[in-house]
Amino acid sequence: MPKQVNYDGRRRQIAEAVCLLADEHGPEGVTMRDVAARAQVSVGAVQRCFRNKEEMLLFAVDHVGERITERARARLARSPAQSAGTTLGHVATEIALLRKEHRAEARVWLAFVAKAAVSEPLAGPLRTSYAALQDLLARLITEATESVPADEGAAPPDPQREARTLLALADGLTSHVLIGHLTAEEAEDVLHAHLVERLHTTRPRKAV
Repeated sequence: MPKQVNYDGRRRQIAEAVCLLADEHGPEGVTMRDVAARAQVSVGAVQRCFRNKEEMLLFAVDHVGERITERARARLARSPAQSAGTTLGHVATEIALLRKEHRAEARVWLAFVAKAAVSEPLAGPLRTSYAALQDLLARLITEATESVPADEGAAPPDPQREARTLLALADGLTSHVLIGHLTAEEAEDVLHAHLVERLHTTRPRKAV
């Protein structure tokens, strides 16, 4: 019998190889031959999964975006007893990719963002990922602001607007940490000071 191939698993295996190579050489330096070697599959196997390099890069962008979103959702699932404000802080930290073990992922994400600035096909998946993260933050912001008393006479914050602001802040902090302008701890301070000031949340304890 012919060997059954798990194409979904194979595509994700290839996407991981794309990310490793993009971290080393940038998206422009990724070739299908190098990806095959890094993924330990044949060039033909790569070509059966992706028709060309652009399609392969598009899938890799989706793969990284899904991984970040799923990690943020997993943070919610692991912290059901925490306050909405504390959970919001942890999720924002996950999105900012501040942990040392996510540093390579942060470099790849920003490399894709830079390339997407001049490539509409790449920009599309990135917009989809950002939209999913913004919706998640907006939901958490709604829950967080409902759980604390509002200032007398003050209008409640617009969850979508605050989510856009928080997402942009998290994205900017990723860059500042990568180039060494801020440490991860300083970036966390900025992030959580923003949450306290804008949304009256409390600073969460360090993630475990």
